[in-house]
Formats: sequence, structure tokens, C-alpha cells
Amino acid sequence: MLTEGAAMEPVVTVGLDGSPESLAAARWAADEAAERGIALRLLHAWPHLVPEPTRVPAESDQNAWARHLLRSTRTELQQRHPNLSVVEALVADDAQNALLQAASDAGSEMVVLGSRGLEPVESYFVGDVSMPVVVRSVRPVVLVRARSAEQEPPSRTPFPGVIVALKLSGSSDDLLDFAFRTAAARGVGLLAIHGKRVPLPADVPLAADADEPMTQEPRNELDAALRPWREKYPRVSATGSVRLTGPAEAVVRAAEGAVLLVVGRRRHHLGTAPRLGPVAQAAVHHGRCPVAVVPHD
Repeated sequence: MLTEGAAMEPVVTVGLDGSPESLAAARWAADEAAERGIALRLLHAWPHLVPEPTRVPAESDQNAWARHLLRSTRTELQQRHPNLSVVEALVADDAQNALLQAASDAGSEMVVLGSRGLEPVESYFVGDVSMPVVVRSVRPVVLVRARSAEQEPPSRTPFPGVIVALKLSGSSDDLLDFAFRTAAARGVGLLAIHGKRVPLPADVPLAADADEPMTQEPRNELDAALRPWREKYPRVSATGSVRLTGPAEAVVRAAEGAVLLVVGRRRHHLGTAPRLGPVAQAAVHHGRCPVAVVPHD
């Protein structure tokens, strides 16, 4: 892990296991760290790591593959971002524990993991690890899928920026802070989506903005929620949209091709089981773009 002094510095942590998904996550995390001007931590955790040998032939070094994974990934990422500060962390611990500990470090900005959505799970970080980290982390967790040549193109013109899902009930400050900071760092726009399922005439298209009086109140609330963040981040072009469909469907459909989709989850409190709400569940399992799950009260 990082040293005590280094841990106080802002850092993006990515979990590595050598899978295509974790390498895609590492590239996304490196881009994000570089845009924010902070350090990147490459974390590989395995409970059966042996103590660091002093004089052992390379062919007998049981940690050789893990060190090679970190070293080769670091080399690739620093070729993409020569000025990026990259820290290697090889940890003899359970991956879930190591990632949650990394998230709790004082300087932690986020944890980034690979994801396969609803596809078969084989990866150590992607499988039994990612969801417990998502629902328990004290910091945002970003899930990134590996892109492939076979991936279907978006079914509609994508929004080339950050999309954030808003409920309009309770505080959205944690979500909007993360979403606006990411949009500002990347130099892209922001679109806030609120889904509202209402009875519609047959000639009104689904999942589209509407001018009917029934949507006026949520559009006003959405604009009020965005107003202080527009003032704080005047260079971010931020708009709001009320979609006439269920919140989960509205968010997943809108996020095709986006830079990032930001959704929230309630913080885990003593006596309650950690879980994701329906919108976050839909985003994690069906979202095509990177998805950030942000804890909030």
C-alpha cells in the first residue's frame, strides 16, 4: 500500500488481476488521474503472496507474475501519460479487503475496477470482489468494461460527456460534486437525467423530454439542483432532462456512449444490509459506458 505520507496525497486506485477488464480499468483510471493531476495506484492483491525473497532465481520467484503485471501495466500507462505519478502496490491480502482499505485511505479519490456486466464472470477482481466493494466502499467506485471490436455501436447519438442520475428527493450534493469534478477535469459537458414514469398519450415518444405541464415541476427542481454547481463550475456546460419513462431505463438508455455515468447508493449504516437501488443495479449490469457508484446519505 502507499506509505503514510503518500496516502495523504490524492490518488486514484485501480484493482489489477491481468484480465482485459482490469487492464481497461487501468487505462481509464490513468486517464482520469492524469486529467485531475493526481497519482495513480496500481493494486494487485492475493492472500497467498509469499514474503519478498532476497536472493531467489527468477524461475523460482512465486511473486514474479504479480510483479510483472504491475511493472508492465505501469510502463504502458506512463507511455500514455509520461508525467503521471504511478505507485505499485502488491498486497498479501484478500482483494476485497485490500480494495476497501485503499478506498478508506485519507487521499483516496476513487477505486476503479473492471466489469463484465451480466456476462459470465471469471476474473478475481470482477467476480466475487467488485460488488462487495461497490456496496461497502466509502469512496466512489468506477466500473469499466473492456471494449471489443464485436461491441455493438450505440443505438442512438451518444452524449459525449458525463451523465448523472438524479432522484430530486434528498441531497444530491455528493453525486453532483463527483460528476461536475469529472466533467471539469475532462473538459466535457454534463447531463443530469431524471426519469418520471407517467401515463402518456399514445403520440408522445417514450424517454424524451416533454413540455407537458406534468413535467414542469421536476424540470424546475432539476434546474434548481444544478444551479449552484453551474456557478461553481462555470466552464462545465450542464443541462437537465426529464425523461418520461422509468428512472432505470431512462438512465441506461441515455448513457450509451457517454464518458461516464454517475449513479448513487445509500451509505451503509450499522444494522442495515449494504445494497444497490434499482437505478444503480441497472447501471452496473446494463450500462455500456464506465459507471461510477457514489455513496451518499
